[in-house]
Amino acid sequence: MSKQDNSYSLGMTAFGSIFFIFGFATTFIVTLSAPVKAIFGLSETSAQLLSSSFFIAYLVFSLPAGNLIKRIGYKRMVILGLLLMALGSLLFLPAAKMHIFPVFLIATFILATGVVFLQVSANPYVAALGPDSSASARLNLTQALNSIATMVAPWIIAIAIYKGLNLPANPDNITSEMGLLAASRVSFPFIIMAIIVVLVAIVLMIIKLPEIAQTKVSEAKKSIWKYPHVVLGALAIFFYVGAEVGNAGLIISYLGQADGLNLDYETASKYAAIYWGGAMVGRFFGSFMFSEITLSRKLTYALPVLLLAIVSGSFVTGWDWNIGGIFLGIAIVNFLIMQIGTGKAARTLAVFALVAALLDLTTSFGSGQIALWTVISIGLFNSIMFPNIFALAVRNLDSAELSSASGLINTLIFGGAIIPLIMGSVAETFGYTWAFIVPAICYLYIFFYAVKGSQIRK
Repeated sequence: MSKQDNSYSLGMTAFGSIFFIFGFATTFIVTLSAPVKAIFGLSETSAQLLSSSFFIAYLVFSLPAGNLIKRIGYKRMVILGLLLMALGSLLFLPAAKMHIFPVFLIATFILATGVVFLQVSANPYVAALGPDSSASARLNLTQALNSIATMVAPWIIAIAIYKGLNLPANPDNITSEMGLLAASRVSFPFIIMAIIVVLVAIVLMIIKLPEIAQTKVSEAKKSIWKYPHVVLGALAIFFYVGAEVGNAGLIISYLGQADGLNLDYETASKYAAIYWGGAMVGRFFGSFMFSEITLSRKLTYALPVLLLAIVSGSFVTGWDWNIGGIFLGIAIVNFLIMQIGTGKAARTLAVFALVAALLDLTTSFGSGQIALWTVISIGLFNSIMFPNIFALAVRNLDSAELSSASGLINTLIFGGAIIPLIMGSVAETFGYTWAFIVPAICYLYIFFYAVKGSQIRK
């Protein structure tokens, strides 16, 4: 194998592991809003402040992080992000002992700052690591690794926090003793996370990663505001992250109170894991569907992904193969619908955005098992949105513009701080089912971006 091939493989391996780490951290925080609501007796809007304190870090630090990359390089930026994640994770230990919600928010913000540093540096690195024609496939592959972690996180919450507590579906019936016991269990997963990210940071200090060169261009050339497809793409990221996080943040509470369901917290958390598992399966599909391999090879690669779907769906629900089979069936439908996109990022994004909007609306006006599986299925159609929006938004940019564009795009991830609050407020005022109309509107904007806004104009 050539030195260039070794450099490529090493870079993809290192950043694949990093996508896994910040995927786990992000989803763990989002899913934690339900136990935090129970622990502190919060309203739905107040509970969503946990997601807001996480995603507001993107607004504060994404653009400065993009500029910092130019000064210290990608590798140092990644190490700094990992160390900040470790610090934020360790702060959850005193936060849990003190049992003070604002301390949870501070710890979340510091951890999120580390995640921002990782994400701003990781996405452009992966995009620039190979040819432009396969950038979407590489981003979908790393996002698939990210999604393995996102599926594991809600399952760990179900096992590490909820198991044995028997928390009632109605938060009004949760006693202070139950809340204190749940709080005491929160810090352990964060301690493990801190140890892991510190170890990864040490490894990165030792190994040599390939460098991504930055072209020196004039200041006028560095401006990305003259590219509508970049600006509109950043706005698409705002709505996508807001919709994904908003759906996920309300799933557990919604499944506990929806007509015909009334699931307990532990069971609802396992279904939330399937929601995130859908993103994992869909991104594995995307990792080869947007490449230039033949259709026969794509069909061959789809088989192990479908096997992953039935096994993962069964595993997180205590080896319930009936649920795994339903998840497999939905994954097959997702793969078939992906064929409509014919391997083109914009077309597939448009189709998936429309389907996701329809699923949210069906959740709003449905009930029982239909509403359960429509809200869970949205994860499969979220799957390729972030990498495809990102790939469409950074087309035809040079390396310096790529860094600036990544900073802007990642800034707009703070949609995850705004949309969940809106959904929480709607849920309190009109009921949980009406809250899912909000992300449906978000997906309609993404449809517009895929069809019109992503076209390159100057």
